Amino acid sequence: MTLTAPAPPAPADTAKRPVRGPRSRTGTSSWTPWLYLLPALAVLGALLVYPVYQLGLISFLEYTQAQVSGGEPTSFQGLGNYTALFADPQFRQVLLATVVFAAACVAGTLAVGCALAVLLTRVRALPRLALMLAALGAWATPAVTGSTVWVFLFDADFGPVNKLLGLGDFSWTYGRYSAFALVLLEVVWCSFPFVMVTVYAGIRAVPTEVLEAAALDGASQWRIWRSVTAPLLRPILAVVTIQSVIWDFKVFTQIYVMTGGGGIAGQNLVLNVYAYQQAFASSRYSLGAAIGVVMLLILLAVTLVYLRLLRRQGEEL
Repeated sequence: MTLTAPAPPAPADTAKRPVRGPRSRTGTSSWTPWLYLLPALAVLGALLVYPVYQLGLISFLEYTQAQVSGGEPTSFQGLGNYTALFADPQFRQVLLATVVFAAACVAGTLAVGCALAVLLTRVRALPRLALMLAALGAWATPAVTGSTVWVFLFDADFGPVNKLLGLGDFSWTYGRYSAFALVLLEVVWCSFPFVMVTVYAGIRAVPTEVLEAAALDGASQWRIWRSVTAPLLRPILAVVTIQSVIWDFKVFTQIYVMTGGGGIAGQNLVLNVYAYQQAFASSRYSLGAAIGVVMLLILLAVTLVYLRLLRRQGEEL
């Protein structure tokens, strides 16, 4: 008969040790950050998700003034509004004009903002303070006020710009391209301060040792910016680029005020103004909602593609 020694009892602390969830490297639970973000996510869900849901729902319905007043029942149209929208040649023309105009505004805003951010690092304290105050004044000016002032400055009869340039009674808002150029200048004027302040803060955070080492190696200022400063600022430039794309793609006030609602015969229409005309001027709310959904999808696609390109280059935001 063989005797087997009994197994030693498990330690009391091990037997009663509670099962814990996964923990991060810092020792906190992986759900802890989400608990802190929960109030903000709840607010965003109430202010963003539900309106987007309603916008998408209306875009699939027949929703005109007759349905709003209760004279006719609401009917489901499926993709009918989108089919009618993309079959409209004016919509395709407005979409192309919006993309080109937004791209020009983003390029101009980034160029002016980055150039002035570099200038802020080269001037003394007093000129820097004056430039910052002037830029923040332009940034704080309401879009309606700024657009009205720019229309007066370039007025054909009383504007000082035409008198200074000797253009006589030239009307900037009569031609399609001159009107777009005028609006572009105003959009850049009111948008570059955000880029300037953000990029300037990023430049000040770059280690001076790196810049001094590049200068000692004989690199020019342009080479230092292109090869040293810009790569270090890539995450910041990504943020300001995405923000500028969102702002400039959905420009409404400047176009509406400066071109009188879209220019002569709608030659200066952009998607936001076109959606406003379809929804409120023509009481075709479902078609205006469909335009809003198209704009949302375009902006999401541009943002995701840009972020994906940054991830491929090894950048983290």
